[in-house]
Amino acid sequence: MTARFFASVWRVALGEWRAMRRSKVALAAAALLLVLTLAAVFVSLERAHSVEIQRQRLQQSADAQWNSQPDRHPHRVVHYGHYVFRPLTALAFFDFGVAPFTGSTLYLEGHRQNSANFSDAGQSSLLLRFGQLTPAFVLQVLAPLLLLFLAFGALAREREGGQLRLMLAHGVSGAALVAGKLAAHGTLALLLAAPALLALGSIAALQPGLGVAAAWLAAGYAAYLLLWSCIAVLVSALARRARDALLLLVGLWALAVILLPRVLPDMAAGMVPRPTRIEMEAVIHAELARIGDSHNPDDPYFKSFRDSVLKRYGVSKVEDLPVNYKGLVIEEGERLTSEQFLASMQRDFALQSAQGRVLQTAALAVPVLALRSMSAALADTDRAAHERFLLAGEDYRYRLIQALNRLHAEKVKYHDDRAQRISADYWRALPRYQHPQSPLEATVTRHAWPALGILAGWLAAIMLAAAWAARRMERNI
Repeated sequence: MTARFFASVWRVALGEWRAMRRSKVALAAAALLLVLTLAAVFVSLERAHSVEIQRQRLQQSADAQWNSQPDRHPHRVVHYGHYVFRPLTALAFFDFGVAPFTGSTLYLEGHRQNSANFSDAGQSSLLLRFGQLTPAFVLQVLAPLLLLFLAFGALAREREGGQLRLMLAHGVSGAALVAGKLAAHGTLALLLAAPALLALGSIAALQPGLGVAAAWLAAGYAAYLLLWSCIAVLVSALARRARDALLLLVGLWALAVILLPRVLPDMAAGMVPRPTRIEMEAVIHAELARIGDSHNPDDPYFKSFRDSVLKRYGVSKVEDLPVNYKGLVIEEGERLTSEQFLASMQRDFALQSAQGRVLQTAALAVPVLALRSMSAALADTDRAAHERFLLAGEDYRYRLIQALNRLHAEKVKYHDDRAQRISADYWRALPRYQHPQSPLEATVTRHAWPALGILAGWLAAIMLAAAWAARRMERNI
């Protein structure tokens, strides 16, 4: 019985493939999507490569300008500042995520925390805001629509034409019919995704360290496209007419892929509001004013700080200190301001995480949200990657500025402070910015497993519904 069932499934699948092969519209649409996917792969690879080359060149230029500074006062170097640029991973070509909109450049200077600037979206034409042609965009948005057009009549058209009743009457079970249609359109879904998946495989072969992330991406997109194929076959099995199935499927695609992914983030932002950049800076300034002013010698906090420094070194006047007190004051002021900067940043990250949790809950009902979260996370282009860049940049800024402040305290005399210079070799020897690697294991745990779990849950539910539809089909013969 099992062999007979699988033989029936195979025959049904072959018949469906022959029908699609005879359809000029289906062949043309499939060929168009394959060409579009290939174009997206090559365009994205070229764009990611050019962006990375440009950022490397700009970073080298910024480093060269830093090193070209002459002998000068360390505090002048503090205010001279330095640029760091966020690098792209090799998988960024597949899904640019939020990277084009978050900014890729940080200007590091003393006493101030700057936001990331010079986003690709802000420097390009308005066309970028309508979506970029990436493999992720093609597979998330366009491929499901094509799969629906190819599968909407899989069973509904045969029901209208009378072939379905004839096949059931000749002993082909409803389960074999539904399973054969699912196999045919599921295979087609994987074939349409093949160019993008092959590109992922090529990247993994060239850079073995990305193999795990590429494999998770391939599994996620394969499950997503299989889900849409199964949905299309299920609706076709339940609909009385092919046009009804088509209308229902297109409406479902528009709701689940176009409308809800754009509305739900706005709803999350409304549920968890965030202060603007100006409001956050106003809070920081108020907190700093409450703590103390390092430029005011009579400020209570810094008066206490001066007394503690004098006591530590066993002297009665700042002029008698073995280090430059002005450098110590600036160093302490930088520590206080940086603590406030970091606290403000963490508060904002917490609000964004709360918004993200709203979307994670919504992803249970809208699987494309789970796929997008997983895709951008594995490509290292999601919000968490941007936050990691901001935190790493702030940590580097603090260490860089404090190293210069320490030079001020130890290499510059207190008397006639501003007129002195020290060798440029000191700041040339300071370490350069190193971007932290993506925590792949944590990314898989937080994003890949939940996303695949949601997709697998939906696939299981659709399969159960398809089994019920097959039995219903046999009863209504």
